[in-house]
Amino acid sequence: MDKGESYTVANLELADQGALRVDWARSRMPVLCALKDQAAKDKPLAGMRVAGCLHVTKETAVLIETIAAAGAEISWSGCNPLSTQDDVAAWLASEGYSVHAWHGQSVEDFYWCIDRTLEFKPTLTLDDGADLIVRVHGEKSEFADGVIGGTEETTTGVHRLRAMSDAGDLLYPVIAVNDAITKWDFDNVYGTGQSTLDGIIRATSVLIAGKTFVVAGYGHCGRGLAMRARGMGANVIITEINPLPALRAVMDGFRVMKMDDAAPLGDIFCTATGMKDVLVNRHFDTMKSGAIISNTGHYDCEINLEHLKSKSKSVRTIRPENQEYTLKDGRTIHLLAEGRLVNLAAAEGHPSEVMDMSFANQFLSLCRLASEGKDLESKVYDITLDQDMDLASTKLATLGFSIDKLTPEQVSYSTDYTAGT
Repeated sequence: MDKGESYTVANLELADQGALRVDWARSRMPVLCALKDQAAKDKPLAGMRVAGCLHVTKETAVLIETIAAAGAEISWSGCNPLSTQDDVAAWLASEGYSVHAWHGQSVEDFYWCIDRTLEFKPTLTLDDGADLIVRVHGEKSEFADGVIGGTEETTTGVHRLRAMSDAGDLLYPVIAVNDAITKWDFDNVYGTGQSTLDGIIRATSVLIAGKTFVVAGYGHCGRGLAMRARGMGANVIITEINPLPALRAVMDGFRVMKMDDAAPLGDIFCTATGMKDVLVNRHFDTMKSGAIISNTGHYDCEINLEHLKSKSKSVRTIRPENQEYTLKDGRTIHLLAEGRLVNLAAAEGHPSEVMDMSFANQFLSLCRLASEGKDLESKVYDITLDQDMDLASTKLATLGFSIDKLTPEQVSYSTDYTAGT
């Protein structure tokens, strides 16, 4: 472990490799880079201190650069014990950024790193999963008074924060970046779908075609994964607790059933629910020998690991991020990425192109909080439709696409309630 006054990373000598990764991400994130260039002139975050708790990836490095270019001081930790790209963390440290993150942390390490980011008394927080925000509202509440506002990147975190807000426990305003259309209809669907399959394939090298692939949850993330699995030739089964997404899955052409019924059929399982105990004892009892189980929801509680361990007589790491559990009856079950985010622990996370919009939303939300946060109530706010539309238009332009515009006559027609047949 390499430690300095402002960083704790696995190996500082990986910085050159990390620089190459970040170069690649920059070349695929034109929207965020354009915001960075403008922010370097306008300094909309001058005087702000931003504590970030978000996966330390090459894309996050570009976001950190953008926040710094806007005039803010930064301290950063990873939001998952297995998601940090150590070479990127090394590059950030070598560039003078305060970063405390490495791949393979214990739970104690994880919270130790978050606490280090709070020591410089942030005025803004940026979160993925709400662990940092909850920390500020609990064990580290002495830092809450100085925070103007925060942002939240992912579905699980937004759920936690809305519950805090409904209970009257939220101490400062938070913008739900996850709920932006340009985030969850793209990052969650296309990013999760591709990167999750990438992680499963890297951890197993298994052929997807012809397999029965069980996706638990048909929200944005589950839908993206189901589409991609089907595109690679899998027979996809969806499990759900909500009749609306379940019906949507049926209309999209997928089989829908209870997990109890899917467990004996599946070759590959992936949870995407944000709920604990999706795969438990009774499911492990009926799975095929050789079944692969994984998770792409934020926390590792979706697969009950204690149940799996209690049924096993031995476990071995058969390849990176692939643990083979031999059950007492002789069957084997392969657990990927220790039940944590398989797309980040076993692969590289979402492609840069789709994170371009998500992180542009993050940056613009921080700028909004810097100027308006002191006047906002302590509740969860959505990103404005105007921001969504502007980002979508900019992204289309960078991709080389153009769209039509309404003529003045069409604009008039759209609001003329007297027009008929």
